[in-house]
Amino acid sequence: MDIATLAMAHVKKMAISLFEHQKIAVEKLRSGSILVGGVGSGKSRTALAYYYTKECEGKVKINNKGGYSPMKKPKNLYIITTARKRDTLEWERECDPFPLAGVEVHVDSWNNILKYSNVKNAFFIFDEQRVIGNGVWVKSFLKIAQNNNWLLLSATPGDTWMDYIPVFIANGWYKNRTEFIRRHVVYNNFTKFPKVDHYVEVSRLVRLRDSVIVNMKYKKRTISHENTIMVGFDRELFNTIMVKRWNIYEHRPIKDVGELCFLMRKVVNSDQRRADTIAQLLEKHPCVIVFYNFNYERDLLLELGEKLKITTAQWNGRKHEPIPTTDSWLYIVQYAAGAEGWNCIETDTIIFYSQNYSYKATVQAAGRIDRLNTPFTDLYYYYLRSNSIIDLAIQKAFNNKRDFNEHRFMAP
Repeated sequence: MDIATLAMAHVKKMAISLFEHQKIAVEKLRSGSILVGGVGSGKSRTALAYYYTKECEGKVKINNKGGYSPMKKPKNLYIITTARKRDTLEWERECDPFPLAGVEVHVDSWNNILKYSNVKNAFFIFDEQRVIGNGVWVKSFLKIAQNNNWLLLSATPGDTWMDYIPVFIANGWYKNRTEFIRRHVVYNNFTKFPKVDHYVEVSRLVRLRDSVIVNMKYKKRTISHENTIMVGFDRELFNTIMVKRWNIYEHRPIKDVGELCFLMRKVVNSDQRRADTIAQLLEKHPCVIVFYNFNYERDLLLELGEKLKITTAQWNGRKHEPIPTTDSWLYIVQYAAGAEGWNCIETDTIIFYSQNYSYKATVQAAGRIDRLNTPFTDLYYYYLRSNSIIDLAIQKAFNNKRDFNEHRFMAP
């Protein structure tokens, strides 16, 4: 059986499902674009549809409509993504509906991007945009962009104009970083380190940015209900740590700021009232995902599951257990291991047992249940928080869409 027959047999089994906002984005994209969409908006499927239909000149059935033809100009596909998405084979599942017989598909993490610097005449999808600054990743990206067509996928493409430099260079609008800085950047002369004071020719920058960004605009079907639940903590223990700078667990003075913040959080997060709150929420929501930070939190959650005699599974750096299939369950996930790269449409509820320092990680975690194909309309998010100064400071950073910084928090 030849390649074309194999591809035809495959496409008969499964058509490509695209929402209207995805189809619009496919038509707007070109090589060198940044596809921007929130968590769960379907950027991966859209990028693959663009690759197959525009780059390789193939046709697929969209929502069981339209014709099919194999790729006229097949190109090998390289997908650079997070290590988490690579290891969970998320991209392989996204590729499965597409008849990609006859092309090589490589999925690897950003840490290995240097390996692909000499690839030519292929197509690259750069997932979870990491091309900021001027390090090895950026240099490899620029070399790849010279010899291949490509797309960037991102939920947050850039906070400052400096973040766009690699993309602007890759599109051929500037020779290098130096040219961009010389033309657009004015530094503050009164600081000891380089600090941007302001930019010039901003209208040009706006025009270039708007020409490269393709936004995935769509009306969300889901409604998010966010609830902050205030939980008490042991103030006496907390003050012993905060005021006396004493490690109550090892009976010695606290070494540094990092240890101080860790211990303050441990007193707050290990309080039994947090576990009791989750037990109460489980009465209302029988199937929940709980995100946590530290191992002692995991242990408390496992004890809670055993106490309630509820099916409990976990995803962390060591265990990758599947979502339970029972009528009620508790799925505990460590932020660092599971904030991205997997989806769950079996529940409508996430509980954040403790706050994460990273704003992005928190948003990514919330997106695990907010998917285009979720059967739920109402999604529930519960944030457990105390009124301790450490929790208040983390929340303040989150409200400003910034990561929490321990040293800035303790600065006089």
